[in-house]
Amino acid sequence: MNAPIENDTLIAIGELAKSLNLTTRTLRYWEEAGIIEAAPRSEGSNRFYSQDIAKRIKFIIKLKELGLTIHELQELYNAYGEAKRTDRMIPALVKTLDKHINMVDEKMARLASLRKDIVEYRQRMTSRLESI
Repeated sequence: MNAPIENDTLIAIGELAKSLNLTTRTLRYWEEAGIIEAAPRSEGSNRFYSQDIAKRIKFIIKLKELGLTIHELQELYNAYGEAKRTDRMIPALVKTLDKHINMVDEKMARLASLRKDIVEYRQRMTSRLESI
């Protein structure tokens, strides 16, 4: 197993997955997709994650909750790059979040319009019912 960075406790894949309510398959897939770094492995091929990777995974979960796709997460990871440059990742993240804000706004407008149509239809049906 690769030696942990000083003061950095490694977390087994199963333990991390359980603590974050994920499956180990999800974590392995995110590695394969290039969203997180490949985890160091023990001699028995068990994956172990650093605290930094665990924090990144928590951030990824939040981004997925916001609706980011695997492709968008890959783009953000690529923007972050091998140099781990936050100054490259933040503008890409802001751009992606802006896109999602616009999508949510558009969806809310469509839902508001749909609600108005349903209310109007309900009122017509209520009027018809009262005239029977």
